[in-house]
Amino acid sequence: MQFTAKQISEFINGSVEGDAGVKVGELSKIEDGKEGSLCFLSNPKYEGFLYSTKASVVIVGQDFVPSQPVQSTLIRVADPYSAFSLLLEKYNEAVNMAGARSGIEQPSFIHPSAKIGRNVYVAAFSYIAEDVEIGDNTKIEAQVYLGAGTTVGSDCILFPGVKVYNKCVIGDRVVLHSNTVIGSDGFGFAPQPDGTYSKIAQIGNVVIEDDVEIGANTTIDRATMGSTFIRRGVKLDNLIQIAHNVDVGEHSVVAAQSGISGSTKLGEKSVVGGQVGIAGHLSLARRTQIGAQAGINFSIAEENKQWHGSPAQPLRDWMRASVIFRQLPAVEKRIGMLETRLAELRSLIEHNSTTQNNER
Repeated sequence: MQFTAKQISEFINGSVEGDAGVKVGELSKIEDGKEGSLCFLSNPKYEGFLYSTKASVVIVGQDFVPSQPVQSTLIRVADPYSAFSLLLEKYNEAVNMAGARSGIEQPSFIHPSAKIGRNVYVAAFSYIAEDVEIGDNTKIEAQVYLGAGTTVGSDCILFPGVKVYNKCVIGDRVVLHSNTVIGSDGFGFAPQPDGTYSKIAQIGNVVIEDDVEIGANTTIDRATMGSTFIRRGVKLDNLIQIAHNVDVGEHSVVAAQSGISGSTKLGEKSVVGGQVGIAGHLSLARRTQIGAQAGINFSIAEENKQWHGSPAQPLRDWMRASVIFRQLPAVEKRIGMLETRLAELRSLIEHNSTTQNNER
């Protein structure tokens, strides 16, 4: 299926600069663009590709000024990244609709007490336990396990291998990627006098609100009591560990290989970089931004602040410390030279003192 630059511009509220009738049939990266493809330019460091790309149409910002002649037709929009994301979403929907599936494949197991909504798809080798509820238009891919009493909302996608333990709650339009585990036991063990550990029963659940997406191989532990919360609009990357009774605030994002320890509350619209470690029983303010590999072992009360390093510190302090750290070899060398010079001066003073005493 092909669309003209004019049709696309109308869909994304843009304006055409060039051949409005040129047709495109696929999306591409700007560096790989070819005739008949559409791409976008948002990051200035990719501007060089604009002058060499073979793409027929490129989406750019309204205020972008080319520094060289451009062969492609341009569509100017307020936000190129968001406009292209919208096109990607619509393309993905079209592809999925072409192969849309519904119904129950065999072999699979659905307990007689389970309630299945309209237009639900359950792939082969999935297991749906007693008292499970699944909303309309939800897709359950192969080898998914839904434990007893679990609720899954409408328009969700659970990719192959997802495991949801008993009594967990999943909202509408939630995407769980392969091998995600929801509701595994929290890490709770009581030390005993003889040095062993006794397991503490984890009787809570996990509540995932609407419009959440969780990457592959991420684990979210059930609460000891009450609920572990993943609030509305949260986006979690692959390979993340969320411990028991954590509360991840609305519209927060967490990058891969990060871990949040038990009972910590992450404020809404926060951003957590990759490989970040956050200790337990903390409270982090709204819009907190944490750089990659940072370690957080204290609560953060001030909103909309950036933190870097391990242990973490405010961005400006961390940048100053980083400059000093890079200079440490030169500083050490200078200190060594000063120590040598100081020793020479002391030796000279002692020598002069001895000479003067002898002359007396």
